[in-house]
Amino acid sequence: MINVEPMLFGDKIALAISVTLPKTNLVMVTTKTGYIMCGALDVGLLNDRLKDRGIIAARAVGVKTIDQLLDAPMESTTIKAQELGIVPGVTGRQAIETLLQLEHQ
Repeated sequence: MINVEPMLFGDKIALAISVTLPKTNLVMVTTKTGYIMCGALDVGLLNDRLKDRGIIAARAVGVKTIDQLLDAPMESTTIKAQELGIVPGVTGRQAIETLLQLEHQ
């Protein structure tokens, strides 16, 4: 099953997406410019083979729900995300708030 829901961060909106698969859940929150995701995200691939795309993304491990993803510290982030201040250790919520703030400048 796929679930997509808008999430309010103040007056800004991000999309929460969860995908239920056999024996695992994929969870992510996305904005127009970047996203955070569960441990299935391959940050190394984004930084190496897809570096030219400048993808802004971050990954948290051990999360199973959107709420856990937002509360968790990011374990790894892409180079482009780091340039924007989204570094390992920031929470998912902080990362999304940063992305939304950048979109509205």
